[in-house]
Parts: sequence; structure tokens; C-alpha cells
Amino acid sequence: MTSPDLYAVLGNPVQHSRSPRIHQLFAEQAGKPLRYESRLVAPDGFDAALAAFRAEGGRGCNVTVPCKFDAARAASRLSERARLAEAANTLGWDAQGEVWGDNTDGIGLVRDLARLLQREPAQALHGLDILLLGAGGAASGVLGALIAAGAADIEVWNRGAARAAQLVARHARFAAGHATRLHASQTPRSGHALVIHATAGGLGGATPTLPPGVLQGAQFAYDMMYGATPTAFVRLARDAGARAHDGLGMLVEQAAESFALWHGVRVDTAPVLRSLRAELDAEAARA
Repeated sequence: MTSPDLYAVLGNPVQHSRSPRIHQLFAEQAGKPLRYESRLVAPDGFDAALAAFRAEGGRGCNVTVPCKFDAARAASRLSERARLAEAANTLGWDAQGEVWGDNTDGIGLVRDLARLLQREPAQALHGLDILLLGAGGAASGVLGALIAAGAADIEVWNRGAARAAQLVARHARFAAGHATRLHASQTPRSGHALVIHATAGGLGGATPTLPPGVLQGAQFAYDMMYGATPTAFVRLARDAGARAHDGLGMLVEQAAESFALWHGVRVDTAPVLRSLRAELDAEAARA
């Protein structure tokens, strides 16, 4: 009997990841048996972890923090969106063993925002002014997609200002081609239509350090993290009067894009998102 194809998510931390459950639900829906695991990557050990996974017969992997830049460097062929981000969250390899890399975070975020804002994905952010908090792998993976989705103005803030400036500079030509005003700021203004949290400050349930007053007047806020209960950023945003949501929908949508890249099948994400949310609600009730 042939063993099902092996896939995994690589990162550190990774034990909390819902990716194995998501891809199990996708596989059931698509009728494509597979085995999907979580693999912990030792510090500075991404290349070794990837080599070991491939040696075990792995067919492809997702990559989470803090390894997305490492994943891009490991690929010999990158998609346009991964090249722009200089980060990859999806890897695969062809029959000759050549590793290709893609980044599905941005399209996953935009598709979930389109659902929440009740807009078409192609113009989900048309005319909006956005504040993007963070300039690491998470922010790098989504900035291009935010621009392509029609944002009018994107302000990028990061505790390390130089990193924000570098991220903006890398996307400057792409933003100009889409008529998006893109700029970095050390003291971002308040009153944005949409504030997106992409820093690592909320990992482990910690309250992220944000610029004073940055959520005041915000209409809508989105945390790229998620949890069984509202994240610290979501609570802060709601206290400031914004409609706020976590990133569970983004997680499902980016996973669906990875699944399509590997298997050539587009799954229905709505029932998977409902199942995941119900499971998280049950966990919160037991806590």
C-alpha cells in the first residue's frame, strides 16, 4: 500500500500551528490523502531541517516564523510575490529536485479582508489608507498584495525604523506602478481606515508595544495572529472603537493557496474556517 504524500510546516515555535488540521480538512474535501506534520526548526537550523525533511520523502512545506527569509534563500526559483517580499512561506520541488518558493501570505490576507469588508478580492482595499505595523517576514509577505489590492495610501511603522525604510524602498517601484502612496513613519498618525498588526510583539499572548494613540479613530483593525480568545491587539483595537478581527481567516486562505500550488486544486475555505473557529471556541470554553 502506497503511503500518503508527506507535507509539513517548519518553524520555531510551531507546536501551536493549525496548519496540519487545515490541510487535513482540505485533503478530505479534495479527496487527496496526505500526511501533514509540524517540524520544529532549531535556531539557525533551517537548511538542515529542510534537507532532513526532503530526505524523508517530503513533497512540500509551509514555513512560518522566523524562517521565511531563510526559505526564500533556500529556493533556486522564486515567484514574483516571493521575490518582492524576499520571503517565502511555501516551498516545493520539481522532479529534478529544484526548489521553488512562493509567498501566499499576502493573497491570504487580502482574501480574508475581502470577506470581512464584503468586497471583491481584486479591489478589496480600493481607496483605503492603511497602517502596517511591522517590517519583518510577516509584513514583507503581505505588503505587495496590499498594494496590488488597490490601497491608496500605506504607512509602514516598525520599532526599528531602518527596517521599515528598507521595506518601503524595496516596494517603491511596485507601489508607484499601482498609484499607491507608500511611506515609512517613526510616528504614525491616527485615524487610519485599516490598521494591520504584523509585528512579533503579540507572540505568546503578550501585549504588543505600539505607538501612542495609533488605534484612535481607526475604523477597522486586523491582527495577523489568532487565538482561542481575542488577541491582545484585537482587544486594544476594540477598546479604541475599531472593528477588529484576528488572522484565522488569513491562515486558512494562505493555506488554500499553498494547497492549490502543490495539488492544482482550489478548495472551499468557508467550511474549513467555520470548523477551525468552532474548535477554537471549544478550547476557550474548556479553559
